[in-house]
Amino acid sequence: MLSKKSKYALKAMMVLAKEYGQGPVLISDLAQREAIPRKFLELILLELKNQGLLQSKKGKGGGYFLRRDPQLISVGQIVRLLDGPIAPLPCVSKMAYMRCRECRDERTCAIRIVMKEVRDATAKIMDSTSLADMLKQVEAVVSGKEPLSFAI
Repeated sequence: MLSKKSKYALKAMMVLAKEYGQGPVLISDLAQREAIPRKFLELILLELKNQGLLQSKKGKGGGYFLRRDPQLISVGQIVRLLDGPIAPLPCVSKMAYMRCRECRDERTCAIRIVMKEVRDATAKIMDSTSLADMLKQVEAVVSGKEPLSFAI
């Protein structure tokens, strides 16, 4: 399940993607626009800045902005930075693999086989969907056009 931290991060990043190239956005504006608790948002944005996805400007006209083009930032990047591995079980994680203690034979474990498929499908969608793609999805819905599919 997506944590509140990642959900808020994605919401804030969508605003910053929409405002990309137009200068910094104040934390207070982001918090108000997306109904995110300001203190929590400050921590999230600082973490994203420290991880290289955001930049900030202090003083008048300051705030946060994307360090890279929205097309170059994937949903998977953001979620992994904040929540860690997206695998539903540690035994199918690529980055944080850990064998299940109760498992007798990983190779024939039906649960592991299915959860690996879940991990692969989820990773494929999240890693191939950029902030720019998400903006296009929203625009399609708002304009009444059929939304694009995040097919696997």
